Amino acid sequence: MILNHPESEVFIPDQMSGPQALARTTHLGIGAHPDDLEFMTWHGILECLHREDRWFSGVTVTDGRGSSRVAAYADFSDEEMARVRRSEQRKAAYVGEYGALVTLGCSSAGLRGPARAEVLQDLEAILKATGPRVVYTHSLCDRHATHVAVATLVIRALRNLGPEHRPQEFYGCEVWRSLDWLAPCDRVCFDVGAHEHLSTALLGVYDSQIAGGKRYDLATVGRRRANATYHDPYAPDQATMLEYAMDLGPLLRDPNLSPIDFVQGMVERLGRDVRQRLQDFPV
Repeated sequence: MILNHPESEVFIPDQMSGPQALARTTHLGIGAHPDDLEFMTWHGILECLHREDRWFSGVTVTDGRGSSRVAAYADFSDEEMARVRRSEQRKAAYVGEYGALVTLGCSSAGLRGPARAEVLQDLEAILKATGPRVVYTHSLCDRHATHVAVATLVIRALRNLGPEHRPQEFYGCEVWRSLDWLAPCDRVCFDVGAHEHLSTALLGVYDSQIAGGKRYDLATVGRRRANATYHDPYAPDQATMLEYAMDLGPLLRDPNLSPIDFVQGMVERLGRDVRQRLQDFPV
């Protein structure tokens, strides 16, 4: 598999040959930055943990050189920060027992320019090489522009490849905007309470972000716990941790469905729900 960016790489934690490692993939996570996979696709990692018949592989699209930095990392250049974040992502691949980790090395700015076409080519090649049964990427309602840029590229890549490369399941996961606002019919819930110690270890790998001023480790665990408790106001907790996602499958089954219209439908269902509750209790 030939990738476009000179700094791209395929990293195989257990040192299996590249084509074999990619081909064994059943669950594929595609994230924008180093650490996004661990924040939003713990369900996929957990599904494959200690299994020989399931393998999680990850794709990190950008190099992370624009990240926040203070304390020990305050004087790091963009190039130094990119090296640190790539190293941290590799460590996470070891801890999470990933089948493969593909780093594309693109800049966030590049996703808004000519590099977008190259990333699309890379994603198509990766999807062909892995043939995953389940694909995770960012939610289309994410507040981070780079996350949305990646999610829309994944949709386009899967549409370009056609039905023979279509995953059975396709999810958009929460990072920079929680998905607890989705109507129950639109919200997918993943029970991710198992192996909490390992999840904590994965999140803790990203010292450059934690010591750099962002407690993503605490925030991610807190969100999962909050999702579990606030999931149903009328029932005891059924899980200790939940990840939420939106089902992006309809965008593959109907190639003419606009992502804007798809998401607008979710927003309108929320609006109708809020309106109905207020109408039930007039002031």
